[in-house]
Amino acid sequence: MPNHPITQYSMQYNPCMLALALTGAASAAAAVAGGYQSMAPTAQWFGQTFTGLPRGSRQIALTYDDGPNDPHTLRLLGVLAKHSIQATFFLIGRYVQQHPEIAREIVNAGHVVGNHTFTHPLLTFKSEAEIRQELSQCRSALQQAIGEASNLFRPPFGGRRPAVLRVARELGLEPVMWNVTGYDWNAPPAKKIEHKVAKQIRGGDVILLHDGGHKQMGADRSQTVIATDHLIVRYKTEGYEFVTIPQMMANLAVS
Repeated sequence: MPNHPITQYSMQYNPCMLALALTGAASAAAAVAGGYQSMAPTAQWFGQTFTGLPRGSRQIALTYDDGPNDPHTLRLLGVLAKHSIQATFFLIGRYVQQHPEIAREIVNAGHVVGNHTFTHPLLTFKSEAEIRQELSQCRSALQQAIGEASNLFRPPFGGRRPAVLRVARELGLEPVMWNVTGYDWNAPPAKKIEHKVAKQIRGGDVILLHDGGHKQMGADRSQTVIATDHLIVRYKTEGYEFVTIPQMMANLAVS
């Protein structure tokens, strides 16, 4: 009972119990902080990742996860072509195997592709061998589909720990996160996606959107396609330049 005199005495005057209580609180706080750092897109505790340029840059990078997806990836390519915009697509290996022709369309249109693992697991809870297998299988799928393997990697759900980033770099992959989230995975109306993005834009941003869904092929991304069209018009009008992740990285290197 919290008000029992013996309990009060124990907590106030027993240094061992007080130390245990403090240790438990510190451990809990560390666990919460570690969990946040393993998922937050801009967190850097567990290793350096690319999240964009310094605030105020006039460049924006559109990035799309979980494709290739039939038919919405191709519809998105149409919108990007209309505006002469290149984007970066992080592809799931098993989908690349199902639709290699869409992966080729992405590359042929001048866009950049990245490794988004083979099956889209939460890598935070995978062994190093499993992490390596996921990345290697996706790399092989890309190699077979488009004739080359990407050096960009985005962890599914953003989940990572030191081993995830270490294995990725051992395979020659550069981890890429984001700093603006479109919150479009549940296919909300395009206006909501646009509003979410607009609230976060500060310049130098890497925007996370989705042209596919990790659960199955055929996820409805029609609203993301519409939102992309509107976002490009809006930010082009405001003087922003849309670039790929490698282009943005090159500008960071010389800044």
